[in-house]
Amino acid sequence: MKTQDSATYQKIEEAIGYINQNFRQQPSLEDIAEKVHLSPFHFQRLFSDWAGVSPKKFLQYLSVEYAKSILNDRQATIFDAAYETGLSGTGRLHDLFIKIEGMTPGEFKNGGENLNINYSYAQTPFGNVLVASTPKGICHIAFADDANSAFEALKKSFPNAYFHPILDLNQQNALLIFTHDWQKLNQIKLHLKGTDFQLKVWECLLKIPMGKLSTYGNIAAQIQKPTASRAVGTAIGDNPVAFLIPCHRVIQSTGAFGQYHWGSSRKTAMIGWEAAQANLTH
Repeated sequence: MKTQDSATYQKIEEAIGYINQNFRQQPSLEDIAEKVHLSPFHFQRLFSDWAGVSPKKFLQYLSVEYAKSILNDRQATIFDAAYETGLSGTGRLHDLFIKIEGMTPGEFKNGGENLNINYSYAQTPFGNVLVASTPKGICHIAFADDANSAFEALKKSFPNAYFHPILDLNQQNALLIFTHDWQKLNQIKLHLKGTDFQLKVWECLLKIPMGKLSTYGNIAAQIQKPTASRAVGTAIGDNPVAFLIPCHRVIQSTGAFGQYHWGSSRKTAMIGWEAAQANLTH
């Protein structure tokens, strides 16, 4: 883990938290910089290096009006469009690379008994992550603000598995998702412990392109369970693979970003960062 990168994201997350809490006041660059104990010049440079855009531009991506405009943009066909356009239309769709394989009933029931799981830690634009894999694919990615707690959560998910502190090829390929050129990704496979309903929801999330957003109701409609928005929300909250399965792209129908398993400021950071990256390519 790179200590400097981790410290940078902590400053960014702190700034975004402040922006979230004071959005209606439209805080100035000087106000935000003061809150994170940096000079305006240093903060502007640090933020722009991280996001690819200025803090002022980033603020626009965090507005409810912007979120609503994304939701209204081809809302009815957003998932179909992801597959129809392939990589030619957006350049950064990663859903085409990712395939989900559910664990066997035995693996599911027995807590991963006789399952060998490799794991490692890595730095991302949104903080440290713990990434874990079986021989069949990625089974877990979680933000690891505390490495020990993150590992304990992994073990709780697979109490009977064998764990090995190894960075393997599956993990290396998955971590490429945090770089900017997703077209160079090898095909990623996921090996997940979930019910049939959860797997359908997670597969649906993979179809939301970067820079786009959806709602719980839209996901429910896509899996042909239009009255199951609450159950969809629970399945999204149980997503075992942070960022790679983009549950952060699901927001409330009002345009509010809502809560996130790994922190609302981190979710906001992801949505704004992806909007910035997507707009830079257009």
